[in-house]
Amino acid sequence: MRIKSLRSSMGATLLASLLLAFASGGQAQPAAGNAAQGKTELLWFGQAAFRIKSPTGKMILIDPWITGGPKTPPMYKNDLSAIGPIDMLLVTHAHVDHIGDAPIVAKTNNIKLYGPADMLTPLNTLGILPPELTHRFNKTGAVTPLPGVKVTAVQAEHSSLLVWKNPATDKLESHPAGEAVGFIIELENGFKIWHMGDTGLFGDMKFISEHYKPDLVLIPIGGNFTMAPEDAAFALRTWIKPKMVIPMHYNSNPIAKGTLAEFQEAMKGSSIKIIPMTEGQSVQF
Repeated sequence: MRIKSLRSSMGATLLASLLLAFASGGQAQPAAGNAAQGKTELLWFGQAAFRIKSPTGKMILIDPWITGGPKTPPMYKNDLSAIGPIDMLLVTHAHVDHIGDAPIVAKTNNIKLYGPADMLTPLNTLGILPPELTHRFNKTGAVTPLPGVKVTAVQAEHSSLLVWKNPATDKLESHPAGEAVGFIIELENGFKIWHMGDTGLFGDMKFISEHYKPDLVLIPIGGNFTMAPEDAAFALRTWIKPKMVIPMHYNSNPIAKGTLAEFQEAMKGSSIKIIPMTEGQSVQF
């Protein structure tokens, strides 16, 4: 099942189109003459794993815990090639439910893995990925690996640890992996997505929102490791105030008990558009 919600365009036209789509329940049309008239499409694999198709058709993969994800649809879980060719790969931190299949995706597509500097260094030194397939950047640092696409690393209040099986000993080892980040992803038509990664509450969510002005926020709601539903709702209503939000990082771990229903209840009365998704579902803007 696919949800087609609205198409985005630039500047004031983007805002008008969003409001029109919400009011009518239909699909807003892009402005004539817009250089990037295509849609933005998000596919959710589960947890924090998303594939973004940009308005010009570029594929951006984030936190690809796919073959190991308990809620990943079988067509992807059993065949990683089903995700298709990837043009850009992003990982917010080294926990297994985020770094997941990133090394094999980088090698298969011969693309760089972009992520926190101190997460990528152990990937290089342990021989998991060669330096030429990694790009290190840190909070407030920005990269432009694709024409018209800009990604800025921003704060996340979380930890990061790389667990690696040493092939010489066949034993698991734990390696420090720097600090977790979130990403502000600005696409060719100016549409901005804030993938928050894993995070708890922190006051500079307000600063990030005011400075980068995201249109869509992908926010964790599972609790225990991240914000619970009521925390996520507080952050959205008080500090972030985006047009739209997609809840993520729930329904995959019994310890993280936050639910979509609890999040929707905590968001009652807010004008922020909640876009609920199920694993394997796509939504278009």
